[in-house]
Amino acid sequence: MIDPGAVMAWGANDLRDLPWRRERDPWTILVAEVMLQQTQADRVIPKWRAFLEAYPDPAACASASLGDVLRLWQGLGYPRRARNLQATAQVVVERHDGRLPGDLDALLALPGIGPYTARAVLAFAFERDVAVVDTNIARVLARSAGERLTPKRAQAIADELVPDGHGWVWNQVIMDLGATLCRPAPTCEVCPVATSCSWHVADHPDPDPAVGSAGVSTRQAPFDGSDRQARGRVLKALGDGHRPAAEFDARIVASLVADGLIELHDGQLSLPS
Repeated sequence: MIDPGAVMAWGANDLRDLPWRRERDPWTILVAEVMLQQTQADRVIPKWRAFLEAYPDPAACASASLGDVLRLWQGLGYPRRARNLQATAQVVVERHDGRLPGDLDALLALPGIGPYTARAVLAFAFERDVAVVDTNIARVLARSAGERLTPKRAQAIADELVPDGHGWVWNQVIMDLGATLCRPAPTCEVCPVATSCSWHVADHPDPDPAVGSAGVSTRQAPFDGSDRQARGRVLKALGDGHRPAAEFDARIVASLVADGLIELHDGQLSLPS
């Protein structure tokens, strides 16, 4: 079992310097968490700052056109995240007086917000004693347990570990542990929980319990030549205005239209107005 005291002693006073860690505004935290999904922090930081300068609160984002939101999102990929973020802003304005709710069920009811993101807002904005399970934390949990974990089991273990009154810092520290030491290729020699880690104590038997465990990211398919790359090219091209649909692959265009990310009128494509 992981010793929370050992983990806190290892990293509580030496957290990675990430700008959203200095914030407590729920909207600011939500934007960061949505951007960080499948995207590295160094790519997120400038986009996060630019996005919040343009849309400092849900009302500002809700009143913008989706096309403008997508233009600002360019370079992050996975544009459905931007669409869902704006849809969330609109719901927050319509149903919650423009403020993100501090309730798990209410957060989960917002467009595109899943269990991790909802708990991250509660932990990092509202400083609640709730556990988050991202890919780094899930890796630590699975290896420490010495078994692949289902989503329910991973969340249950994480919930048991949160020290009372220290939810914010605890989640940051164990996340840093997974991000810096308990990597896919781990550095166990200096890990504060190595002596209680079942996988390490057993001398790293195959298969690694983190592989296939709930919450642990799998290797993505190559970006070059992918539909993701093709979709990104269409969205980037439309950032400057209308373009003929015939210029682009019909299948890619159809997928973007179906996702509500572009519009097709009289053979011309554009970002949503």
